[in-house]
Amino acid sequence: MRTLLTILLILIGTAAFGQADAPPPQSTVAPPARIAPETANSRKARALLEQMIQTLGGPAYLNISTIETQGRGYAYHLGNPEGGGIEFWSFYKYPDKSRVELTKQRDVVDIYNGDKGFEKTYKGVALMEADQVRAYIRLRDHALDLVLRKWLPDPTTALFYNGPAVAEQKPCESVTLFTATNDAVTIYIDRNKHLPVKKTFEWRDPVDNLKNVEGEVYDNWKLVQGVWTPYIVMRSHNGDTSSERFLTGVKYNTEMPDAMFDVNTTYNPYTRSAQQ
Repeated sequence: MRTLLTILLILIGTAAFGQADAPPPQSTVAPPARIAPETANSRKARALLEQMIQTLGGPAYLNISTIETQGRGYAYHLGNPEGGGIEFWSFYKYPDKSRVELTKQRDVVDIYNGDKGFEKTYKGVALMEADQVRAYIRLRDHALDLVLRKWLPDPTTALFYNGPAVAEQKPCESVTLFTATNDAVTIYIDRNKHLPVKKTFEWRDPVDNLKNVEGEVYDNWKLVQGVWTPYIVMRSHNGDTSSERFLTGVKYNTEMPDAMFDVNTTYNPYTRSAQQ
């Protein structure tokens, strides 16, 4: 089951378009906002990001509320594949509801709702392990869609143009976004097609304080409902491939009842009918 959960984590993280709002601070006095200075360098970075967004689909891309995908996912350990992959059906509802159905029978279901994660099988419902939930939230918080929809418009986010770069053997432009809390994501943009090629971010393990680097590579782009969509997504951890996802179908803005994300609901994935 650990392999299934690892693959599940892969699928949900790439499907996320946003996150739940953070809980309000305990103090009633908010710290002063740090407005990022605008420079020629930051304007160059913003122009490249806005050009990329327009290429992805502009408003059609930014206004996605749900995404439904189908395909096959593969997990890796230390860069080596584990098993022959597994079929999945993935559903995401903005801002923080995710559901993934695994196996041909779709009888292993993982649900994330807010900051809670559950696994549902014929044995019943079980809470996700804490480390898996933390890993999922980390990926969700750094999802490309979230970075472009929330980080970029935030006036406290600092933008840096890093200059020309090469990613996945493609000529790119490199841009980094820094939040007011010093979180950062670097995006490599195809110099010719203006689509994202790769995204990276770093985080420190709270146990050993060692730095980790997460990477995400996008390929096999197809136009779906006015949105350019990568049908192949490869993830890496500290330079080693950790997962691959190959899509066979994508739908945007389909109806998704909240019952789909309620572990206490008896739900038929084929008819999308639910009974409490």
